[in-house]
Amino acid sequence: MNKKDVHRPRARHARSRLPLPSQRSMITVQRYQDNTFQEDAVSHGTKVRMPLHTIILPALGIATYLFIGKVGFVPLALVVAAILLGNVMAAVYHAEVVALRLGEPFGTLVLALAVTVIEVGLIVMIMLSGEPSPRLMRDSVHAVVMLVLHGLAGLCIVVCAIRQREVEFHVEGANAYLGVLIPMALLVLVVPNFVVSAPGPYYSRLQLIFVSTACLILYGGVLFIQTGWHRDYFLPVADDGTLDHEPPGRVTALASFALLLISLLVVVLLAKNIAPAVEASVRAAGAPVAIVGVIVAAITLLPESAAAIRAALRNRLQSSLNLALGSGVASIGLTVPAVALVSQWIGQPLELGISMSSSVLMVLGFMVAIVTYGTGRTTLLSGIVHLVLLATYVFTIFAP
Repeated sequence: MNKKDVHRPRARHARSRLPLPSQRSMITVQRYQDNTFQEDAVSHGTKVRMPLHTIILPALGIATYLFIGKVGFVPLALVVAAILLGNVMAAVYHAEVVALRLGEPFGTLVLALAVTVIEVGLIVMIMLSGEPSPRLMRDSVHAVVMLVLHGLAGLCIVVCAIRQREVEFHVEGANAYLGVLIPMALLVLVVPNFVVSAPGPYYSRLQLIFVSTACLILYGGVLFIQTGWHRDYFLPVADDGTLDHEPPGRVTALASFALLLISLLVVVLLAKNIAPAVEASVRAAGAPVAIVGVIVAAITLLPESAAAIRAALRNRLQSSLNLALGSGVASIGLTVPAVALVSQWIGQPLELGISMSSSVLMVLGFMVAIVTYGTGRTTLLSGIVHLVLLATYVFTIFAP
């Protein structure tokens, strides 16, 4: 038997495994249909059933604003406050639906902008509703910085570290936020104590315009690198490109976007209604005036906090840091210019400089944050340190 006879059966066997022309065409059609189906799923998304309360609460909030108006009676104010908080959580849900449709890192920007709208609305409405409150923006911005830098970020680090011992994140993304947050906070909250153009912890009109412009430019720089040149710095570590949930469809996302706008409007309007009751309750309790700013900051950060903690529970610390530090950057970068514009319009000065002890504590917090975010890895101890610094901040409000 020659070599040709030995290899001929194998050749016939190899040829027998090849599909016939009709079979090859069927395979081609099937692959085309599969690809079309996948493209359809990506383009149209998944249908998502909205929870009923996220639809009812915005309508209930509009009705409350139209038929109740301003409230000074504490029990009624508590009811209005509950509806307000419900609309904040509804805004959380709809913002996350829109964020899931857009993907990272654009999704976190939606939440950051939602937070900024809530904060600006709360501050402006309280400023316009009662007695002049020149310290409100200062107290609110200071509280946001301390809450996101130590409270929210520290809690997310603890949650992730309990499950993973040592948690990784992109040091470039965290440092980008921190590198913008530090000069913003110092320009707005510390430098006013040392300028001489205006007496006390105030900026002159020209200085306020300059600082507001600087904040906008810094925030614009963050947006540019986050969505453009260095987008990968803000993506979750070891992201394999898979999604935890299918993206919602276009119609669902548009409906959530509309309901998000309504929910944010309701939050702003109801804040105006309960502002007198909040101020009266703080005075009656003998609490420091600065606690109003902490209340505003806490309400403002509810959407970011819920989303950040959920991301931490999924072991995505990078997403949690994006939400926490990004909300701090957006709070200063957008809130300060907006409130400064309103203050100039109504002729109400803004007292910006914080006390020396608060300045030292904030600088200490930034130094600790530089250590925490300087290596790209963190542990439970770092989270505990940040939470202790938050407790120190709250304690010094009541015992300065």
